[in-house]
Amino acid sequence: MAKYFKTTVLLCFAALILSLGSCQEGGEAGNLLGQWRLSGTTPSYLSFSGSITSLRNGNGLQVFGNFQQHGDSLLIQCYSITGIPEDTIMVEQSFGFEPFNNIRLKIETLDSDKLIVSKAGKVWTFEKW
Repeated sequence: MAKYFKTTVLLCFAALILSLGSCQEGGEAGNLLGQWRLSGTTPSYLSFSGSITSLRNGNGLQVFGNFQQHGDSLLIQCYSITGIPEDTIMVEQSFGFEPFNNIRLKIETLDSDKLIVSKAGKVWTFEKW
């Protein structure tokens, strides 16, 4: 009975270690993982983790969304938790990203220090923060 118990405990412990080891910080975010600061403006931040993004301006307004990266395309779907118009205004004015619920950007540069995205002739440069 004691041998069975030890074997069961060891198997459970091994399964726990393997399951924890398979979890990766950031998940789908890849090279986008972390917080990026928009250059040349009032502080505005774009953060990526897993498949979740956060857009925050210098006034503390924050909007969350989902994102997907496909090659050099970045797709962001923002959501207004409170449903207030200020969420849409913040994303469209602080960042210049439109439309609020279907942002499609081209990734021009992505490395450990810089993220440059563009859309219809407009270019945004972010620095890793």
